[in-house]
Amino acid sequence: MQVIGFCRFSYPAEGGFQVEHDTLADRIAYLYQPDRIEERFRHFETVCLPGLRAQTDPDFIFAILVGEAMPVEYLERLMILVEDFDQAVVVPRAPGPHRKVCQDVINSLRIMDQPCLQFRHDDDDAVSIHFVERLKKAAVDCAPLLEQHRLVGFDWNRGFVARPDADGICGEPIVHPYWGLAQAVAVKPGVKQTVMNFGHQKINQFMPTVTFTDEVMYVRGHNDHNDSRQKKHVKPVVLPRLQPDEVALFKTLFDIDTAHVQQVFGR
Repeated sequence: MQVIGFCRFSYPAEGGFQVEHDTLADRIAYLYQPDRIEERFRHFETVCLPGLRAQTDPDFIFAILVGEAMPVEYLERLMILVEDFDQAVVVPRAPGPHRKVCQDVINSLRIMDQPCLQFRHDDDDAVSIHFVERLKKAAVDCAPLLEQHRLVGFDWNRGFVARPDADGICGEPIVHPYWGLAQAVAVKPGVKQTVMNFGHQKINQFMPTVTFTDEVMYVRGHNDHNDSRQKKHVKPVVLPRLQPDEVALFKTLFDIDTAHVQQVFGR
């Protein structure tokens, strides 16, 4: 079964952000301001990419949506980061309606007459190296459900929230349903709707969903430029430094290396 992951890397969509901007030019300026884009690259390199590269089942596509207005130096830097990641496909698009552009990009990579498993992924998050393998197994285990419904959601709700910095990683375990990472949608052949057509916290309002809690499956990246943290009155989150056993777990389960984090964030 075809598997497609989808990531927006500072794409200037119309809608799709909790931060509002008066004009498209203001949004583009915000997305590419040096301190913000530098933080996105650091998280992408140290948190997002390692676990995806190390998937135990490498048979998937990872689409990375970028804006056609992305400065050349940033696009070149992105291409260097994914040059050894065979599953990655960087897709430039002009600004447009958020859900429609995302849908069009995913469907452009689909084999439309076959079923498809689709997952969304932010550039500062991580999934377990077993995620694609587990997702395919879930689809097989739930085959009768997939046969009966156009769309079926899968949600792994156990993981970590973590903040990388020059000293390593702070973080703690968490169980949070429908958080949008380690979450997927099974789409029947011919169906044009995608995982990006639905708010991740609301997919259970539109389709049957299956939830898994028995396995640590994600790292939710926490940083000052999270879209959800730009509103007023958002309280700071204080996270403890990872314990040695947790540092080892991050390496084993997500291929996140603390020394690499220290090196990149200490530049």
